Amino acid sequence: MISSVRGPVLHIGSDAVVIDVGGVGLSVAVTPQVSRALRTGETAMLHTTLIVREDSLSLFGFDTRDELEVFSLLLGVTGVGPKSALGVLASLSVDQIADAVANDDDAPFRRVSGIGPKTAKLIVVQLAGKLAARARSGAVDAVTPPDVSAQVVAALAGLGWSERVAVEAVAGVLETAGPADRGSVPVLLRMTLAELGPARKEPVGG
Repeated sequence: MISSVRGPVLHIGSDAVVIDVGGVGLSVAVTPQVSRALRTGETAMLHTTLIVREDSLSLFGFDTRDELEVFSLLLGVTGVGPKSALGVLASLSVDQIADAVANDDDAPFRRVSGIGPKTAKLIVVQLAGKLAARARSGAVDAVTPPDVSAQVVAALAGLGWSERVAVEAVAGVLETAGPADRGSVPVLLRMTLAELGPARKEPVGG
């Protein structure tokens, strides 16, 4: 797996750049934002992932690790391929994607070229909980493993809260929790339950 590339920029296109890595020019698919930020001849470093298909090997590159992680999450959504996932990141920032998912709002995704209403809804549904650490705080908390918040959301859903309420509650607790608390499922669950309180409990489907 090619997780990053670094080297002089040989060519810049609207949707791909060529970077010299050890004398080999690697074509890397990028968003227009990444393309505009690079300069021919200057050294660039991109976080990358290699998509292997029967008839092709495609390299996709991003400015930040956060963008790469969201790209990978989008690829896990039914009906979303590499080009569509890159299109989402070309149209929306990581924060905007997280906010849309947290608010159960598929409208921003429907405005992305190539994303239909059904796929837009699937993005919101299937990414729910996976972006909880980004919601509200406006950024990814590097010390909070994404599976921790997702497990807490799943536990709350099992206890009777709707997924939307669970995601919002976990995101709110993450804003004030300490580094150690953010990495512990039991601690984070206890803190979130205390924040929700019995009066705020909502039955699933209610």
